[in-house]
Amino acid sequence: MDAIVAAVAAVVGSILSAITAITVCVINNNTTRKKYAQEQEQKDNERELREQKREEARREQELILIKSTGAAIAVGEATAKAGQRIPDTHCNGDMHAALEYATKVKHEQRDFLAKQGVTALYD
Repeated sequence: MDAIVAAVAAVVGSILSAITAITVCVINNNTTRKKYAQEQEQKDNERELREQKREEARREQELILIKSTGAAIAVGEATAKAGQRIPDTHCNGDMHAALEYATKVKHEQRDFLAKQGVTALYD
């Protein structure tokens, strides 16, 4: 009988050791997964921040391009108008057409940007 009790005790001890080992593995696995999830979340946050900075830079560049286009049109208009005021200058139809075209483009750009602004208000 003592041999049976000893054998059962040995089996129970082995089972408890196995359960303990499995529990430790599960805990380690969960800890590793949590650590990986935190690292992945941090990487995602960093990527999102980089994308936001790029988007802000793109918007700023686009604004600068719009301003520079407006400045170029303004210089062209001023030059055309100044040329028209010089009495000895004989402007052909190209100067008048260019001035009208520049004014048309300037107004189209202004209207487009106004429309985009209104659309952005409601989106």
